[in-house]
Amino acid sequence: MFARIEAMDPMDRDRFPVDPWRLVETAFSLDDIGVTETLFALGNGYLGLRGNHPEGRPAHEHGTFINGFHETFPIRHAEQAYGFAEVGQTIVNAPDAKVMRVYVDDEPLDFDTADIREYERVLDMRTGVLTRHVRWMTPSGKDVVVDVDRMVSFEEKHLAIMRLTVTVLNSDAPVTVSCQLINRQDGEDVYGGRAPGSGKGGFDPRKAERISERVLQPQEYWQDGPRAALSYRTTESGMTVAVVADHLIDTENEYSEGTLTEPDIAKHVFQVQARAGVPVTVTKLVSYHTSRGVPARELVDRGRRTLDRVEAVGVQTQYDRQAAWMAAFWERSDVVIGGHDDLQQATRWCLFQVAQAAARADGLGIPAKGVTGSGYSGHYFWDTEIYVLPFLVYTTPLWARNALRMRYLMLPAARKRAVQLNEAGALFPWRTINGEEASAYYAAGTAQYHINADVSFALGKYVRATGDDEFLYREGVDIAVETARLWATLGFWRYNEDGASVVFHIHGVTGPDEYTTVVNDNLFTNVMARYNLRFAARVVREMADTAPHEYAAMVRRLGLDEGEPDAWDAAAEAMHIPYSDVLGIHPQDEVFLEREVWDLENTPPEQRPLFMHFHPLVIYRYQVLKQADVVLALYLQGNHFTDEEKLADFKYYDPLTTGDSTLSAVVQAILAAEVGYQKLALEYFAQSIFVDLGDLHHNAADGVHVASAGGVWTALVAGFGGMRDHCGELSFDPRLPADWPSLSFPLHWRGTPLQVTITRSEFTVVAGEGEPVLFSVRGGDYEVAGGETVTVALAGQGPVIAGRPTLEDIVELLREHGILLSASVPSVTVTTTIPVITDSIAVSDLAGGREELGNTGVDS
Repeated sequence: MFARIEAMDPMDRDRFPVDPWRLVETAFSLDDIGVTETLFALGNGYLGLRGNHPEGRPAHEHGTFINGFHETFPIRHAEQAYGFAEVGQTIVNAPDAKVMRVYVDDEPLDFDTADIREYERVLDMRTGVLTRHVRWMTPSGKDVVVDVDRMVSFEEKHLAIMRLTVTVLNSDAPVTVSCQLINRQDGEDVYGGRAPGSGKGGFDPRKAERISERVLQPQEYWQDGPRAALSYRTTESGMTVAVVADHLIDTENEYSEGTLTEPDIAKHVFQVQARAGVPVTVTKLVSYHTSRGVPARELVDRGRRTLDRVEAVGVQTQYDRQAAWMAAFWERSDVVIGGHDDLQQATRWCLFQVAQAAARADGLGIPAKGVTGSGYSGHYFWDTEIYVLPFLVYTTPLWARNALRMRYLMLPAARKRAVQLNEAGALFPWRTINGEEASAYYAAGTAQYHINADVSFALGKYVRATGDDEFLYREGVDIAVETARLWATLGFWRYNEDGASVVFHIHGVTGPDEYTTVVNDNLFTNVMARYNLRFAARVVREMADTAPHEYAAMVRRLGLDEGEPDAWDAAAEAMHIPYSDVLGIHPQDEVFLEREVWDLENTPPEQRPLFMHFHPLVIYRYQVLKQADVVLALYLQGNHFTDEEKLADFKYYDPLTTGDSTLSAVVQAILAAEVGYQKLALEYFAQSIFVDLGDLHHNAADGVHVASAGGVWTALVAGFGGMRDHCGELSFDPRLPADWPSLSFPLHWRGTPLQVTITRSEFTVVAGEGEPVLFSVRGGDYEVAGGETVTVALAGQGPVIAGRPTLEDIVELLREHGILLSASVPSVTVTTTIPVITDSIAVSDLAGGREELGNTGVDS
């Protein structure tokens, strides 16, 4: 399995020591500089700064990213067809303000060649501040200490602060600090950093597009004393951006200042006659503003006001407020794993990344890479609704509401897209920034209609957990109704085999597994569409009963026919859910079981991930999964499946799942824990928390995998904590790993804060101020009121199954039922004869694969 790790912790602990609250790097390396730029990136959901060193060199990707700030370009299809996405979108590299270059005796601090005697870089997750300490011996023998800190403010969404202190310990020396604002999007960086999308190596669909024409057209730019400004308008999308920076110096040494301002660069240079032991501190305050229509000059004025306000209260006040903000975040978000500081460190890093991706998105989407890199072009996917929103819903509901409003604001474009695809209602784009579909490959993109149900599912989860009917009735209901309308026209009715009843089918779609595309009756899609239809019908009826004014406004706004909810319920009730009575499992789609089985266990590591080494048509012919599909449905809609069905399905699909997607391991961890593969669950959990920290998929340099990071919370709380909220009922069935003494996490349920603690023998809930909360633990019903504690005794941690499901289990299952399928790996072969399968060939002869058939590639 791709990314499987033998040890629980793949990190180099000499270089990255265990620290439950900090990510510490004790040695600089050029070998993985792109990865560390991601690991030490800072952001707040709006503004993101990659972890580039302030010297500006060396660098893998100089990155400053603003959520939603993008350029558009025509998509050139090899063969065009009606309805294909026509205009692509890609995130733009905003002007880089991180550069603060240091020179001593006019010799630059350059990590390529510098004699570094001490080095430590620290991302402190309690304060939200990145610091770096370097002790540098210059060629002339100057002993120099350079200390740096950097912060992207959570309270002031447009603000970043960078502070650099240089001290020459053993001698007087001239010191220069050159602070710069640079347009890195256009033109090449003379110091070796690459622009987004210009990655090394060959094909990789996960990377951003590269636009060869100039993107940022200069607008207003100037220097006024310590303040500098650059502003631009994007060539095609027409968006504007402005960066305004103030440069402050604090030193007892004599100094002079110089400036340079051009359309693509602004410099503020401090030249200091430094005395031995007398520090020089330069502080850079930077404000970024963007807009889809406001002139650049107006954005410059906004940046001025931001900096004026910050300087009026003082720089230290911003650091104090950041620490207070982080303390509040951890109070409502921290998941504590007893006795495992390594897992604790990685878990907190993941949760911190979700905060950096979502906190100040403020009605924008949450990109797949947050604001830490250009991977996936800065697009929003279904990742947000299924993997990120659960964490937000139960810890900081406002952030979840903001993310859902982004989908509401996209409804006009989604309605147009549905019409273009000959459907009613709305179809949300598979990948987008501005609301328009940007997926150029429909089979694994646009065909994933399940995104409609994913959005409605997240809406339902938010409303259940918060009781926010105001949002539901004012805006959310539009999402529910319009997505349900699409399913009602996309699906169709057909008599079942015995002709006794009609069944509702959905054909020509792709589920979460992108290794199986454009199929009929994908189980995940049908199960989630069924939820979507029922949810919309229920919401509409509830509004009619309890909120007649809002109901009447909705009917006028959406043109709702009173018969639509009944039609939705009928379709949901008759929804076809594929099931094989012969094998006792749910097929992923109607013909999935007819395909040959891919032998993952004998696929060479150098051929992973499969999509990088095999044509899609090769992959599509096999039973092989990029990510959990049926298994995800078993979790999200677990109340519709029996324990026996979950176990049988998990045993079948787990050996077929490559893990080529970072979205998979968290789901596999949850179901493995639920059905009893508890050691396997822990292995999948480790893969999840170390996706980026261990660079398990070899693309962490492109940015944080935000969905995987968000899924870590779900793996902990839903997987090991056993939490479910089906039908708005809060329940727990813990699965604490054998060597974990405890697991503790906070939850917010309808306005009441809860603190849950699980040990091997007890389940404890402490409630804060709020309404009493009803919940169940393994079938027993309980209530906890504000200020009270409820403790429930636990008899064990659920079923325990040794080992893991194997490919041999699948082959044996198929063989038992006379199905002539073998496990194999695609290879280049020359066919000279056509074998004929006769009655004399026993099924057992096929167990070894294609060799017995002359390796001709003949399927059953």
